Amino acid sequence: MGSRAAVHTHMRGYTLIELLFTIAIGATLVGIAVPLTSGATDEIRVAAAARHLASTIASTRIDAVKRSAAVGLRFEAQGDDVLISVHADGNGNGVRTAEIRAGVDRTLGTAEPLGQRHPGVRFGLLPGIADLDGVAGLTEGVRIGVARILSLSPTGGATSGTFYLHGRRSQYAVRVLGATGRVRVFHYNPGARQWNSR
Repeated sequence: MGSRAAVHTHMRGYTLIELLFTIAIGATLVGIAVPLTSGATDEIRVAAAARHLASTIASTRIDAVKRSAAVGLRFEAQGDDVLISVHADGNGNGVRTAEIRAGVDRTLGTAEPLGQRHPGVRFGLLPGIADLDGVAGLTEGVRIGVARILSLSPTGGATSGTFYLHGRRSQYAVRVLGATGRVRVFHYNPGARQWNSR
């Protein structure tokens, strides 16, 4: 029998200091990543809510033209959320709250709270942010008049108004230009302290 060579292996473990150092680096990376991830998620949610609202307004405008009758988007406070519903003018005098309640202006589809589709997103302005017109201190997020109904006419026009949507840190606005019914989305840049069109 031939001689068998002894194989020696050195199994080296981690020292306590190396292990603690690795844990500290991991904790630091997690500490950096979590706020960045939550901030990005917040931005995505608010941006999606703003685009969805703009799309809803645009499609409701098209619906009004197709029907040859006014169609209204009603924004009704519901706790800390807002219930959004669509109504068709039933008697040719526009969409009105009393006529919605009486069933004259019928509801189209199902009313939906904003927070149901877009969790964590609310109507309003975050503290310290001036609105699109440069006015500071106003927090109201639905600015379309006392009735809070955005009317879209069969000729393509609309009620003028602005909607402000925010998350924990992100702020967006959706503005409707009355004469044309055009919808624009804006994002607030906190670093530059200004609104930018999206």
